[in-house]
Amino acid sequence: MTIILFVIIFGVIVLSHEFGHFIVAKKNGIHVVEFAVGLGPTLFHIDRGGTRYSVKLLPFGGACMFEGEDGLKKEQDSGERRAEDFGGSFLEAPVWVRVATIFAGPFVNLLMGFLIALTLVAYRGTDLPVIQKVSEGSAAEAAGLKAGDRILSMNGERIHVYREVRLNSLLNSDGKDFLISYLRDGEVYAAMLTPKYDKNDNRYYIGLMGVGEYAPCKGAAVLQYGFYESQFVVKNTIKSLQMLVTGKLGKDDVSGPVGMANYVGETYEEVKEYGFLTVFMTMLELVVVLSINIGIMNLLPLPALDGGRLVFLFLEALRGKPVPPEKEGFVHMAGLILFFLLMVFVMYNDIMRLIR
Repeated sequence: MTIILFVIIFGVIVLSHEFGHFIVAKKNGIHVVEFAVGLGPTLFHIDRGGTRYSVKLLPFGGACMFEGEDGLKKEQDSGERRAEDFGGSFLEAPVWVRVATIFAGPFVNLLMGFLIALTLVAYRGTDLPVIQKVSEGSAAEAAGLKAGDRILSMNGERIHVYREVRLNSLLNSDGKDFLISYLRDGEVYAAMLTPKYDKNDNRYYIGLMGVGEYAPCKGAAVLQYGFYESQFVVKNTIKSLQMLVTGKLGKDDVSGPVGMANYVGETYEEVKEYGFLTVFMTMLELVVVLSINIGIMNLLPLPALDGGRLVFLFLEALRGKPVPPEKEGFVHMAGLILFFLLMVFVMYNDIMRLIR
């Protein structure tokens, strides 16, 4: 069941990403040579309208390949027709059409995360940033915070759901003071908190306990808190990347396909006793997180990622001429090799964590 669920979840996310590239390319006259589901050797394929739709051996990932994107003209595997016969070379398309085509993949991931977040909020409501309990002797108690206070901002950043409180508390786990603005009895107050160090856990705490105040969402509130839900995942992803760079997170906090599959399996085991609907909605929560994560990761300006390709397209727009395809290809190939090595390391780390 773990494998089945992971393949379905990851497959939906990757296919939606590739479909974003596909649909914008088609709408703008760029010839899509192949739209592939999976990776590796082709199991079977269908040719329609000059595009090969194929299913690969490995049920992970996918690809949307355009005519001329590598700077070369390609022949179909059948050898009967050349790709250029269909017209629509990627390299010959206007630069902003190519930008839109590349950006469409991550955009669809972000859009799908938002749309599913709307469904989740309509089904289960949200967690308002209302304090449920203040730990005795904590920094929060010393600052005057009480149960029932609604947190409005932390260090100037607006807070909409309680999970943002927990995220910001983690980010301030180095003991630095930070400012909290909160609402009590219709009045807005501000307090400066100094986190307290816990020797047992080797980290700082502010002393807020609980999971926020549950609130159902109907009508316009679904749209509002659906946006806040997806916004939280975006913040969480970006701040997690920042924490990796600054050393607040380490290698054991990073997961690849093996780690994600294991997490899917553990989550399924925790909720399966509550019935199909609960399992389904819980899996949708994972889709939101993973889809938005993949969308943001692909927008990073790194070689071999969509963000790296966008960098070269923006350079072309500024220079008025493209970077030579062979040079761009070399950069992306080098990046691809580095990502492959990183993935091997992450997978090894995932496996070692499982067998410990």
